[in-house]
Amino acid sequence: MVLTDNYTLVPAANKDIQEIKAVIFSVLNEYGLKEDEGSTDSDLSDIQTNYMDNNGFFGKIMTENKLVGTVGLLKLNEDTCELRKMYLLREHRGKGLGKILMDKIIKIAKEKKYRKIELETASVLKEAIKLYEKYGFREMEKLNLAKRCDKAYILELK
Repeated sequence: MVLTDNYTLVPAANKDIQEIKAVIFSVLNEYGLKEDEGSTDSDLSDIQTNYMDNNGFFGKIMTENKLVGTVGLLKLNEDTCELRKMYLLREHRGKGLGKILMDKIIKIAKEKKYRKIELETASVLKEAIKLYEKYGFREMEKLNLAKRCDKAYILELK
């Protein structure tokens, strides 16, 4: 899927896991957040089963044959999916990619017949939170947030 003249979104596969982890963990570390392969990030151990085979999606944002970002939709139940692992390397932020990516991922969620998208995030990810709120995500109460997260949001799809 073309995002811009320079960027594409392509489905990920298990062969991409190490490269995907490198990008995600790099962004987390940049913001002082810890990777957690035993819990929050365990979904990355098998992208095919956890995402692709379970009415979800996991994509790689590519430019010039390099992985520069990720985004996932993980099935929570028949009506609801969770936006996960939406990260871009620093040098690729501030170019409008977040907005383009959000448009694509919402479209994918609708195509998969989801009615709601939830997400968990950390307050230090201020730019991401602004984007979520711009798209109509509302803060919600959620028990059992991931260790590195302190906020949860929900978007009702129309």
